[in-house]
Amino acid sequence: MSVIAIINPVSGAGADTTVAARRVAMLRDAATRRGIDLIVHLTARAGHARELATAAVASGAPLVIAWGGDGTINEVGTALIRTATTLGVVPAGSGNGLAAALAVPRDPAIAIAAAFDGSASTIDAGIMAGRPFFNIGGVGFDAHIARLFNLRAPGSRGGWPYVSIGVREGCRYSALDYRVSFDDHPRRVRALLIAFANGREYGMGARIAPQARLDDGVLDAIVVEDRSVIARFLDAPYLAFAAAHRARGVTVSQIKQATIEADGPIAFHVDGEAGSVERRLNVGIVPAALKVRVPQVESASE
Repeated sequence: MSVIAIINPVSGAGADTTVAARRVAMLRDAATRRGIDLIVHLTARAGHARELATAAVASGAPLVIAWGGDGTINEVGTALIRTATTLGVVPAGSGNGLAAALAVPRDPAIAIAAAFDGSASTIDAGIMAGRPFFNIGGVGFDAHIARLFNLRAPGSRGGWPYVSIGVREGCRYSALDYRVSFDDHPRRVRALLIAFANGREYGMGARIAPQARLDDGVLDAIVVEDRSVIARFLDAPYLAFAAAHRARGVTVSQIKQATIEADGPIAFHVDGEAGSVERRLNVGIVPAALKVRVPQVESASE
């Protein structure tokens, strides 16, 4: 059976229109050297990667390589949940949080080699409002930022716009009161954000859940209470640099299921892709949901 590659031609491409052709050539060269039959597709719209991956599973493809950002990888991975098809990752987005959790380098040549030749691993999938996520899903401020960031035109994203949006909205975002239940333990909280981490970081090194593991059957739930605008900025370094437990008003717990309720719409995101539901949102986890390729780890004797 053919290996399928799905490339988002605009992820990390900026205004360079030759990027897609170079990515196709790199993948074809790598496949040819290995004697592998490869079919390459380019995505054309939101949701297209999932459609292509669904067709790849139906064709019996043993491996689907996703080249793009967290959103593209989420779409492909969603189609591969609980199937015999394995996911390979070549990161090219702004954050690349899942790639970081899988220890897949940003260097495309090394990432391609890991996708073709890497070790087999299995990871969990979180479920939020019926939508899977493999890295981080969240409610509140991070979902608000994700929505605004995704409104930017392709080629105008990247790290700095994400930071600038965060600073601007940190001054004016209105937090909500939530009724939260983690594994049937209820509480009420006025929260800036509630994050559910399968992986460790949002991307770009912003490591909100340093203890999270992709394969432990639980999600790390991080609740950040909203105390004041000044506190938001004082706590931000703790949340970004693996020290959330040191920030005031932050609780971290490991959970398998959660319910979040509010008196109105609840903004959420899954792997940076924004959504909204009315009044109630459910969160869960599917253990050992997705097969992935990760870089080979050399032994100390090699």
